[in-house]
Amino acid sequence: MLRIENLVKVYKDVRALDGLNLEVKPGQVYGFLGPNGAGKSTTILSTLGLIFPQEGRIELFGEEVFRGGKFDENQLVEAKKRIGYMPEHATLWDFLTPEQTLDIIADAFKIPKTEKGKRINELLELVGLKEARKRKVGKFSKGMRQRLLLAQALINDPELLILDEPMTGLDPRGIAEFKEIIREQRKAGKTVFFSSHILAHVEEVCDTVGVIVKGKLRVEDSLENIKREFLRKAGYTIIIETNKPVDWSSVEWNVSPLGENKYRVVAPEDIREELHDFVANQGAKILTMQVKEPSLEEIFLEMVG
Repeated sequence: MLRIENLVKVYKDVRALDGLNLEVKPGQVYGFLGPNGAGKSTTILSTLGLIFPQEGRIELFGEEVFRGGKFDENQLVEAKKRIGYMPEHATLWDFLTPEQTLDIIADAFKIPKTEKGKRINELLELVGLKEARKRKVGKFSKGMRQRLLLAQALINDPELLILDEPMTGLDPRGIAEFKEIIREQRKAGKTVFFSSHILAHVEEVCDTVGVIVKGKLRVEDSLENIKREFLRKAGYTIIIETNKPVDWSSVEWNVSPLGENKYRVVAPEDIREELHDFVANQGAKILTMQVKEPSLEEIFLEMVG
């Protein structure tokens, strides 16, 4: 669906993309995560042909659209017909209504008049702007503008939806609705690639995560595999509670008491079975056991230093 190889973009003396490699596969919801200034927006703008990298290769829908500093304009135009894009910063026509805005964008995609009205109605309802369809956009809040930007990104029923920091400015209800729309797009067989620096947004809706730091991709994998690898390196933290005190003096694990008969055990691997045997050999029994999984925030902070 989207493949980027060894992409380099330099602004004067700033290397925004430093040999970036990533791949978004069909049907994925890919969370592109990184701190501000890491290269997220530069990656997206390069993919869409809105800025020119100096080196590397970009492939969309199996066709090469960029190589060696040059875009194939014909291939890029054809690819963009199948893409919906929601920019992080966009200027909307304040003097138009949402209905008029979507009408213009639908015409740009040459959507037939017989389909256009129905499509606009469906999208305004989907993003929660049906009641505001006749209001001027200039009177919209930041959150309402975000909803309209999402609607315009969906107007052509895209196969690939590219969203740059899409949930900025939304209230909690809006964020929840936005996440549900992303899930519905995945159910419909669409591919979603969205950037964010808000970790909870990525963790809740993505099946694949890529972390970019200083123009390089640090990791690209499922969240489950990323957590498993982090645990392997950082150690497993297991919280247990027993029915009587346990003597830990003979073990090499890092054990610290958390209260009466409650302990934190840190080991280089998953030792739950060994813990059961060790405690049972002392005539005690484990009442509760919990493996403390790292949050995406902990992993992210480790990666960005």
